[in-house]
Amino acid sequence: MTNLTFPPGPPPANNLIAMLKVMRSFERDMMGVLMNGFDQHGPVWMMVTGGERHYVVAEPDFIYEVLVKQADQFHKNSDYTHPKKGLARFLGTGLLTSDGEFWRKQRKLVAPALHTKRIEAYAETMVDCTVRLVDGWRDGQEIDVDQDMMETTLQIVAKTLFNVDVSANSRQIGDAMTVLNEMSGTSNSAEALLPDWVPTPQRNREDRAVRELDGIVYKLIAQRRQSGEDHGDLLSMLLLAQDDDGKGMNDKQARDEAVTIFLAGHETTANALNWTWVLLAQNPDVERKLHAELDRVLAGRVPTLADLRQLPYTEQVIKESLRLYPPAHGFSRLAINDVQIGGYDVPKGANVHINAFRVHRDPRFWEEPLAFRPERFAPENEGSIRKFAYIPFGGGPRVCIGNQFALMEAQLMLATMAQRFQLRLAPGQQVGMLPLITLRPLGGLHMRLEAREAVTPPQAERVLAL
Repeated sequence: MTNLTFPPGPPPANNLIAMLKVMRSFERDMMGVLMNGFDQHGPVWMMVTGGERHYVVAEPDFIYEVLVKQADQFHKNSDYTHPKKGLARFLGTGLLTSDGEFWRKQRKLVAPALHTKRIEAYAETMVDCTVRLVDGWRDGQEIDVDQDMMETTLQIVAKTLFNVDVSANSRQIGDAMTVLNEMSGTSNSAEALLPDWVPTPQRNREDRAVRELDGIVYKLIAQRRQSGEDHGDLLSMLLLAQDDDGKGMNDKQARDEAVTIFLAGHETTANALNWTWVLLAQNPDVERKLHAELDRVLAGRVPTLADLRQLPYTEQVIKESLRLYPPAHGFSRLAINDVQIGGYDVPKGANVHINAFRVHRDPRFWEEPLAFRPERFAPENEGSIRKFAYIPFGGGPRVCIGNQFALMEAQLMLATMAQRFQLRLAPGQQVGMLPLITLRPLGGLHMRLEAREAVTPPQAERVLAL
C-alpha cells in the first residue's frame, strides 16, 4: 500500500515516555480520553502507540463495514486473544475470543440452547429468581443494587443454562468475574509493559480467580458426564453435541464456553438494569408511565412470558437504557489484511475500536441525545433509527448470540421489581461510570427502596395517556 490515507489524530506516541503518558491518561479517565478524541478529531480518529495503529470509531458506515460488509477481513484482537493479557486468559477459546472455522463450529453447537423457543422456556425461572430477591427487600432499606443485580442474573444463567443452583458460590463467582473485568483496565496501564512472568498483585488475583472458576466449572462438567443425563440445557448440549465430523467438545472446550456464558449471560444484563434504575430515579415522568403500564397489565401479579407483548413501554425503557449506557460500551477488531473503509486505509495489523457509547449519543442520529426518552423505540419511531447507530449487541455474523435471552430477562426482571418498589439514589451517592469490559457503576450503586402501592387499572390508563 502506497500513498496511504489515515484518519486525523494526536501525534504518535512511539517512545517509552510518550507511551507511559498515554497509558496513564487512559488509566485515570479512559472514557474522557476517548470522548475528547472524538470531540477534537471527529467520529473516526487514530492513535499510534508503540508503532501500532488504533482506529477509534463511532461512525455507522465504518462500523457496518467492519462488522458486516468486510467482516471476513477482521478478527478479534489481542485484547481478547492474548493468552496472558487478554480475555483468553480467563475464557480460553470460547465464542468471545475465538475466530475462524473453530468459532463457526462452536457457535453452531451453542446456538440451539439460545434459540427463541428454548429461551421462552426460561421465563418462569427468570421471574422466580427475581421474586426471591424482591421478597427480601424492605421498605426504607438501603441496598447495593449492583450487587443484587449481579447475584440474581448469575443465578438465572446458572439455573436456565446449566441447571444448577449457584447461590452458595454466587459471591465467589461474582468476585472472579470482577477480576476478569479489571483486566481491561490493566491492559491500559503501565503494568501491561511488564513481562508476562512478572508477578503483580493484579496478576496474582487473576491467577486465583481462574483457579476458582475452573474448580467450579470442571466439577460441574465431571458430574454431568458421570451422570450421562440430558437435562436439555446448554451444558447438556455442549457435552452431547457433535460437529459435522462427528466430534464432540472435550472438557476444555466445554469449560471455555461455560465460563464465557457465565460472564456474558449475567454481567451485561445486570449492568443494563443498574443503569435503568439510575435513569428511572432521575426521570419520574418515565417512571410513572412504566408503573402505569405494569399496574394496568399485571394488576399486582408476577409477569409471565405471555405478558411481554402487553408491556411495550417496559421494553422501550430497557432499549433506551441500553442506548445511553450500553454495557458493551466498546469492542475491538484486528485487520488481518489491508483494507480500505470510508476513504481511509486500514493496514493489516491495525486495531479498530468501535465505540458504542459515543455513537449512541451522537446528535447527528439522536434528537436530544442525552435525554432519556423510551418513546424513541416505539414501533412508529424505531424503524427510522439509523442502522449501526444503535449497537448494544454488536452486529453482523458475530452479533451477540444471547441478545434475545438478555432482552427478555431484563424486561421480566424490571417488571417484577418495578411493580413492587421504586428505587431512589441514596444520600450522597454520586453515580460515575467504570468502563471495564462492561460499563459498570463506579463504586457500586447504593439506592433506597420505597415500597409502592399499585394504582388501579383506570388510574394507570390516565397516567399512560399523559
